[in-house]
Amino acid sequence: MHPSLEGITLICFDLDGTLVDSVPDLAAAVDLALADLALPVAGEARVRDWVGNGSRVLVERALTSALGQPPEAERLEAAHARFLHHYGQAPNARTRLYPGVREALEGLAARGLTLTLVTNKPAAFIAPILGGLGIEGCFARCLGGDSLAEKKPHPAPLLAMSDHFEVPPSRCLMVGDSRHDIAAGKAAGFRTLAVPYGYNHGEPVAASGPDGLVESLAELV
Repeated sequence: MHPSLEGITLICFDLDGTLVDSVPDLAAAVDLALADLALPVAGEARVRDWVGNGSRVLVERALTSALGQPPEAERLEAAHARFLHHYGQAPNARTRLYPGVREALEGLAARGLTLTLVTNKPAAFIAPILGGLGIEGCFARCLGGDSLAEKKPHPAPLLAMSDHFEVPPSRCLMVGDSRHDIAAGKAAGFRTLAVPYGYNHGEPVAASGPDGLVESLAELV
């Protein structure tokens, strides 16, 4: 057993940048939304550094970059609505599982661990992505960025999972790719585990001080 799993009975996984590389689809939707507003497109490379705080913040960062200043609220709402429309048309066209993810999820579930998903992505997109990738049956419960009043790095979604399954935080593990995941896990009293290949605004996730780090989730099984 990997040391990070010792004494753990519930695992909360982040989605984008941890289980899946979703940037190609996110970037396509961002660029279509910008084009709808007659603004220059951002491109995949820049979007990769903007992901992690939910769709509204992603669109706000894209608008700020395109305009050279923070957008007015009305413009942000219009752009966000266009982004949600475009992303909803194809949330899974080029999104792929990272290597080792399927094996890890199946192996951990076979051990009897409770696997859950806590993402800042709007909840409406979770089922289409998981279903398209064939991993929807791996998770006992999923929470999106709009499922509760707060989202990561706030600990509320993690504590909601702990409470729902009646598992104390000391027996829970948060697995993610960004400082927001690690901060949420620490604030909730969870053990934390990071992967270095995801999205963390261009910073090494190790700098956030996770309890453990694995190059691939396959190392857990």
